[in-house]
Amino acid sequence: MKPFLRAVFLLVAMAVPASASAQTVDTSRLVVAGGALTEIVYLLGAEDRIVAVDTTSLYPAAVDSLPKVGYLRALSAEGVLSLRPTAVLATDDAGPPAVIDQIESTGVPVIVVPDEPTIDGIALKVEQVAEALGLAREGQALIDGIERDMAALAAEMATTTERPGVMFLLGLGRGAPLAAGEGTAADAIIALAGGRNVLAGFEGYKPLSVEAAAAAAPDVILMMSQTVEEAGGADAVLALDQLRLTPAARDGRLVAMDGLLLLGFGPRTPEAARALFVALHPDRES
Repeated sequence: MKPFLRAVFLLVAMAVPASASAQTVDTSRLVVAGGALTEIVYLLGAEDRIVAVDTTSLYPAAVDSLPKVGYLRALSAEGVLSLRPTAVLATDDAGPPAVIDQIESTGVPVIVVPDEPTIDGIALKVEQVAEALGLAREGQALIDGIERDMAALAAEMATTTERPGVMFLLGLGRGAPLAAGEGTAADAIIALAGGRNVLAGFEGYKPLSVEAAAAAAPDVILMMSQTVEEAGGADAVLALDQLRLTPAARDGRLVAMDGLLLLGFGPRTPEAARALFVALHPDRES
C-alpha cells in the first residue's frame, strides 16, 4: 500500500474508539451496511460471518438470502440489534447518526469505514475491513489485484486522447432530471473511464434545465440501468425535453449500467471503469 495512504489509514485508526479497534472487536456476527463493504467481506472469504446487510448490498447474488436492516442512511437500531450482532461494519455515510449512537450505546461496536470515490479510497476500504476481520494478507492481495487492473486500464486509455463529454443523470421523477456535478461518484467514475463530465462547474447533484443541457452538449448520457427501465427505456429518456436537442440524443448514445457496479467504488470498480471506457470508446473494444 502507498506510504501516504498508510499514513491516512493510521490517522483514521487513531480516531476510532477503543471499543471498535480491530484488535478487540468480535466480528463473528456482522451486520454490514454498505454495498462495497459487503462485496469486500465476500471477496475476503468471510461471508459466513455476515448475519444481515443493508438494502444497498446487492452483490454477490448470495446476499439476497440474508436479512435486510433497511437502507444505508435509514437504518433501524431495533432491526440491527434484533440480529444479535457482535459488530456492525458500515461506511461513514450510514445512519442516521442517532441510530449509530443508539447501537453503540448497547455495547455493540460500529466499525466505520470512509467511503471515498477514488482508487485510493477503495484500497483504504479493503485495508480497514481486512484489518477488522483479521485478514490483512488477504486484504493486501485484493488491493494488489485492484491496482493491477487499474494499471492495465490506464495503459489502454493512454492509447487514445479522445475524452467524450458525459452527463450522468441520477433520477428523473416528475420534475427535472438530477444531474451529477463535481465531487460525486459519477464524476469520479467518468474520469476513471476516460470521459469528461460536462457538468463539472458545480458540486453534487442539481436539477437539469433544458438550457443547461443544451449548453453542456453531452456526447453520451450515462445512467443506472434501473432508472432507464423505470423511465420506459433509452428512447424515452433521450426524448425528454432536457435531452432531445443534445448530441447524445441525436446519436442515440445512452449508456446504462448497474448502479452498484458503476457508483459503488468497491473491488469491482476496475471492471466498471473498463466497461464504461469501452462504452465511451466503442472503437477500442477488444
